[in-house]
Amino acid sequence: MAEKGKLWIILNPVAGKGKAAKQLPKIERYLSDKGCDYKVILTKRPNDALEITRNLPLGENDAVVAAGGDGTCNEVANGLLTRNPAPAQPPIIGILPVGRGNDFSSTPKIPQNLEKALDTLIAWKLQTLDAGKVTGGFFPDGRYFLNGVGIGFDTKVGFDAAKMKITSGLAYVLGAINNIVRYEPSPLLHIRYDDHEITLPAVLVSVVNGRRMGGSFFMGPDALLDDGLLDICCVRRPATRRRLIRVFLHYFKGTQSQFEGVTMSKAIQFHLKALEGGMAAHCDGETICYDGKELKISCIPGAFRLIGI
Repeated sequence: MAEKGKLWIILNPVAGKGKAAKQLPKIERYLSDKGCDYKVILTKRPNDALEITRNLPLGENDAVVAAGGDGTCNEVANGLLTRNPAPAQPPIIGILPVGRGNDFSSTPKIPQNLEKALDTLIAWKLQTLDAGKVTGGFFPDGRYFLNGVGIGFDTKVGFDAAKMKITSGLAYVLGAINNIVRYEPSPLLHIRYDDHEITLPAVLVSVVNGRRMGGSFFMGPDALLDDGLLDICCVRRPATRRRLIRVFLHYFKGTQSQFEGVTMSKAIQFHLKALEGGMAAHCDGETICYDGKELKISCIPGAFRLIGI
């Protein structure tokens, strides 16, 4: 076991539509009772967690803990990977899942119960964690991610869910229903990875490090966090809404690969180009583009050490 350092907890008080702020007294009381060396810092605006993390006076074995949802995890990850100078060892990251979807934390099985998640932190069991990087759209220099990149249907569902007052996975289900009803045209994408190439009218493409996105949908049911690869799931636009609904329902169990027109694979790097139309894309809830023409997505093996179970 690596020597324990200080816990720098970056808490997003508006995560979970404001529910995260209510957890602060519990977090401080627990860590104080356990005699932990820690400091809690509250974010005040978007990208605050990134800037705070980037500028922390981290010791060699200190950990930065993302207390929030997937967006907070994303910002902390980007802050850690853009520190100057870069650390000699992969940085240590922890998670307190007090946001809405908490999709990424489900793959390493970080407990959703706050006290159990805190137990996990102080147990200090470190495991290798890959990251991903997407380049294009609003991020020509690239944006890192922990969980995954969604393109098309998945992204539009997330846009709709973010507007809702509901804080559970139901928001994503309702967002999906809205998008099925609209059933907007799909872009014609050319996707290249390893020695493979595919061109299709893609209603949905997911390139993931974690297994779950959107609260309940298993975009990468076989994804591993430490295999040095990202998983892709792309869906050719079905002829009818009814068929799209059938495919969509299988995402709840991660069994969508049984459908014709669904491609699933693994690779270290992907290149996507819109030959017709444009891509709406996000990574870990962060908007990458609304009408993008080209994206490059790659895996960064062993980017972090995660405090896991």
